[in-house]
Amino acid sequence: MTRDFRTTTQFKASELATNKVLRNTYLLLGLTVMFSALVAFVTMINNVAPPNIFLTLIGMFGLSYLTSANQNSSMGLVCIFAFTGFMGYVLGPILNMYLHSFSNGYELVTTALGATGIIFLSLSAYAVTSRENFSYMGGFLFAAVTVAFIVGLGAAIFQMPMLHLIVSGAFALISAGLVLFHTSAIIHGSQTNYIEATISIYMALFNLFLSLLRILSAFAGNRD
Repeated sequence: MTRDFRTTTQFKASELATNKVLRNTYLLLGLTVMFSALVAFVTMINNVAPPNIFLTLIGMFGLSYLTSANQNSSMGLVCIFAFTGFMGYVLGPILNMYLHSFSNGYELVTTALGATGIIFLSLSAYAVTSRENFSYMGGFLFAAVTVAFIVGLGAAIFQMPMLHLIVSGAFALISAGLVLFHTSAIIHGSQTNYIEATISIYMALFNLFLSLLRILSAFAGNRD
């Protein structure tokens, strides 16, 4: 009887901890997405020039590393807002390019944004309600991200539009898988740090949005 009571107590404590991490992750994710959107809006209305690819990579990986290194302290919150703010700065000029290059640019952006939101909510709801463990996807997703990133970088440098479109489709699928993977990791207790979880899901959503925007513009964009 005592053993059963202890087991039940430990299970409830684990459930409470999991729910807390999930709640904190979604709260921080919402705040960072809004902050990133605000920075993107400011850069758009001021027509800020896009950073070169090397500055983008240094800022993205550098701030991401700082956030991970400080994920167990309050400094981690400062770092994650710096990171998502920088990503908003990167995003603003990209959105301006789509808005100015396509007569239906606003429709493309809003459609991609809406699709990103629907996909995220659907996959998160499925992971939470089904409680399926997607940890088996970890190795495949890591390898897929690495390959897609290198190929995408090559497509951008050597200006290969068709290859870039294929990479965008791959990144959309990979990002969807990462949402399932990271949400499942929180639910099953393998991810207990909400700052690390937030930055992982944020990057999945960022890449998903841009991938959908590229795909939509390629098939439904009306160039001016």
